[in-house]
Amino acid sequence: MYSSTITSAWVAGWAVNRSTPAPVLEPWGYRVDVGLPGHVLRHVLPEPDEPSVRKLCETVTEPGAWLKVLAPPERVAGWITPGWTVPDDPGFMMFSALRRSVPPAVPVPPAGYRVETETRDGVFRVRVTAPDGSLAARGQMAGAGDGRKVDGGAGPGRTAVVDQVETSRNHRRRGLGRLVMRTLETAAADTGVTTGVLAATRDGLGLYTSLGWRLQGPLTGVVRGSDD
Repeated sequence: MYSSTITSAWVAGWAVNRSTPAPVLEPWGYRVDVGLPGHVLRHVLPEPDEPSVRKLCETVTEPGAWLKVLAPPERVAGWITPGWTVPDDPGFMMFSALRRSVPPAVPVPPAGYRVETETRDGVFRVRVTAPDGSLAARGQMAGAGDGRKVDGGAGPGRTAVVDQVETSRNHRRRGLGRLVMRTLETAAADTGVTTGVLAATRDGLGLYTSLGWRLQGPLTGVVRGSDD
């Protein structure tokens, strides 16, 4: 598994999922101009080292700029310069082979819950609504557009990136996260996608691991604060 390959797929799919401009290739990795308050841009470093991280920290001074670094938070904390912080929300880069199954391996929703799906602007979205019609869980997936397998192997393959999987607090422990993920995986595999990639939070790591997703490594976020 190559960190550069999995990162290339993740960045491309993340940009489609979030409707941002296409990523820009940089010597250290990628830049994505996000344009949101508190998240104006992000630099993604697939194979980071101390000199490259320090150089970015010294040259990027806009508040709300982020670095996403494929390295453990304790190591990254020693590389950053004043004005940058490592939030206490560690991430994890993960991947999984996606295969079509007959019949589809999608769980049945709990009684009263309803699954809704749609595809718009290249993003396949899943929503699970509660008996009262409120949003109980959701998730989405977009193609990475690189036409390569994430594992770097030879042969044809397509990659898709899972994003924004979450279950509302009042509806947890009912299998809704698994339902969303299996729905996403099945829909992707049915269109010829062979590999899934995602960035997991600490809360989601257990779910994805239980579904057979494999850990590539830590993904640490670093944010630039204001000078006030």
